[in-house]
Amino acid sequence: MQNHFELFQLPQHFTLDMTALDQAYHEVQNQTHPDRFVNATAAEKRVAMQWTTRANEAYLTLKSPFKRAAYLCELNGVELQAESNTAMPAAFLMQQMEWRETLDDARAAKSVEALDQLDRELRAARKADLQDIGKLLDAGDFEKAAQLVRQLMFLDKFGNEISNAFAVLES
Repeated sequence: MQNHFELFQLPQHFTLDMTALDQAYHEVQNQTHPDRFVNATAAEKRVAMQWTTRANEAYLTLKSPFKRAAYLCELNGVELQAESNTAMPAAFLMQQMEWRETLDDARAAKSVEALDQLDRELRAARKADLQDIGKLLDAGDFEKAAQLVRQLMFLDKFGNEISNAFAVLES
C-alpha cells in the first residue's frame, strides 16, 4: 500500500511545497469524485469512496506540520509512544513549570495581558520546535525528532489551557 507521500507523488520530507500538495490532492479528488462514478457498479463506487476517504486522511495528515512530523517518524520505524514515553529534558520540564505558574498567576489576576504574553511565548516555542523537527526529519534523525514531537504535544495541550483561560476571562 502506498504511503501518503507516494499517493500524492511528493518527496518524503517534512519540508513540503504546500501548493504541490494542494494540487496533488485535487487531482486525486478529481479522479475519485462521485460524479465520475454515476454509472459505475456498486463495487466501483465503493472503491472510489475508499480512495476519496484515504486521500482526505492523507491530505489532512500532510497539511498539518505536527501530524506530518509524527507520520514521518512512524514511517521510519520510530513510534512516538506518546502515552508510555513521557520522559522530557529537564530544561523543558522547568520551562513547563514556569509557564504553569505564570498561567496560574494570570488566572488569579484575571490578566488578559499576562495571558497574551504567555500565548506569544508558547507560539514562539512551538514555531522553534517545528523548525527543529523539520531539520531533524529532513536530516533523517527520527529518534530526536520524535522527542521534539512529544514535546510539541505538551505545548499544544498547554496552548489549549491558555485558550480556556482566555475563554473564562472573556465570559
